[in-house]
Amino acid sequence: MLKRFLSYYKPHKLLFALDMLASLFVALIGVVYPMITRRMLNDLIPNAKYREIVIFGLGLLVLYFVRMCLSYFVQYKGHMMGVRMQAQMRSDLFERLQQLPFSFYDNNETGKLMSVMTNDLMDVSELAHHGPENIIISGISVIVSFAYLSTIDIWLTLIIFACVPLLIAVSMITRKRMRNAFKESRKSIAVINAALESSISGIRVTKAFNNSKKESEKFEEGNEQFKNARSDAYKSMGQFHSSTTFITDIFNVVVLIAGGIFLYQEKINFADYSAFIVSINLFLSPINTLIRFMEQFQNGITGFERFIEILDKEPELDREKAISVERLSGDIEFKDVNFGYDESRDVLKGISVKIEKGKTFAFVGPSGGGKTTICHLLPHFYNIKSGEIFIDGTEIHDITMESLRQNIGIVQQDIYLFNSSIRDNIRYGRLDATEEEIIDAAKKANIHEFVMSLENGYDTVIGERGVKLSGGQKQRLCIARVFLKNPPILILDEATSSLDNATEISIQKQLDELSVGRTTIVVAHRLSTIKNADEIAVISDGEIIEQGKHDELLNSNGVYAELYKQQFKE
Repeated sequence: MLKRFLSYYKPHKLLFALDMLASLFVALIGVVYPMITRRMLNDLIPNAKYREIVIFGLGLLVLYFVRMCLSYFVQYKGHMMGVRMQAQMRSDLFERLQQLPFSFYDNNETGKLMSVMTNDLMDVSELAHHGPENIIISGISVIVSFAYLSTIDIWLTLIIFACVPLLIAVSMITRKRMRNAFKESRKSIAVINAALESSISGIRVTKAFNNSKKESEKFEEGNEQFKNARSDAYKSMGQFHSSTTFITDIFNVVVLIAGGIFLYQEKINFADYSAFIVSINLFLSPINTLIRFMEQFQNGITGFERFIEILDKEPELDREKAISVERLSGDIEFKDVNFGYDESRDVLKGISVKIEKGKTFAFVGPSGGGKTTICHLLPHFYNIKSGEIFIDGTEIHDITMESLRQNIGIVQQDIYLFNSSIRDNIRYGRLDATEEEIIDAAKKANIHEFVMSLENGYDTVIGERGVKLSGGQKQRLCIARVFLKNPPILILDEATSSLDNATEISIQKQLDELSVGRTTIVVAHRLSTIKNADEIAVISDGEIIEQGKHDELLNSNGVYAELYKQQFKE
């Protein structure tokens, strides 16, 4: 994991080197003050060398000005290096999220993923900047301080450094507990973000059912979990800081006692003893910096672990010899396909159907029977357990997913529209489309006149998930998007089931026009919308139990006929 973390420094090697160099000079300039103090106490003040006192003072002032400039560089450029590394990590994470299969999103909440993308990577960024600075510079400072303190009195210095193992032992004991606590704290933040994202996305449903109190209760559960997790984190952090601070305080006590004894025994003079007291901070300051750094380290390292956990998820991969196809004809065959979202239960069992190019094939049956799952398997959103799916005689796993999905258009009941302009939402079907092509697609979907009636026309922003549009208008935008894509294969998955009858009839005309010349797979509950399909299959409990044309299935007096009679009666 350390190697992967360090790899993000590579594009910023020069800036990193300059940042470390500037930090080093800041640390070295800090040594100058106690050195000058010792010289003044031992020589300049006793011998009344006032001119040199002024010169040393002015020289120290110049060095402090230089340190101010260096500190500015470290704070500004150093943090910018961390931000750039964070941006690269965020890009890598977003790219991996784009590559992950549907199954990953079935099991991971959006809010938790957003928590990793924002909160976790922010802490990683801080670690990226301060980590090397604190470890390298503080380490050098400890060595330099040891060398300098040894020039004052080697034995007093060795006594001080003898306390270091005790500090390390205490740090190691409390560090592990603090790491586990911060890990749990990360999880609780993710839970809160997930609950918040869910509640805000569903705010209209919440208000419609007057369930604000219920949502508050759900949020407070996560909030309470967060409080408990942070309580544990701060408790372990408090134990760490208080115990390590106590050890560093012991250093001062040791200096006073040992130094006093050495002074009494005349093994050290008063000026050197005073200089040693002042200079001990050269040692204690980097030690305290490392102690404070441990909290930041735990925050950053747990955030990086969660980042790596997602980055290591297996992405969607094409087969080694998968081919890229141009425009498919649309001959489809499912051959003994079995599939389950998990190993415990199969959703589809031995599905075998043939769909000729340009024909319309409908799947009907009870909810949960597996109709939508079939629609998800054709574009290779999931890997099947066994069996084969062919398009134009080629097994879909032997076709690159990008070119396969380019040949398939999908219109669903639950469509997603982006919080951008109408133009951008239609253009999503083909990003290189011209303005004329976008308008032509809108006209085919029978939404152009509505768009032109709006004050900003195609530049109108439609809100999150198209909240400013009606159900029919959303569906027409989705249809326009598919018209623009112009795929040879079309999937209509409950495309009109959420619309009222009048709107459904109107939308159905656009869907019928969209289906012309394309191989079309229709999933529908309302049998009136698919009675003209070339072939109809009835699916129940993952199996095809009936198949044929509308009239044939009615005459057979089976499940389809019973479903049709029930709907007709209603």
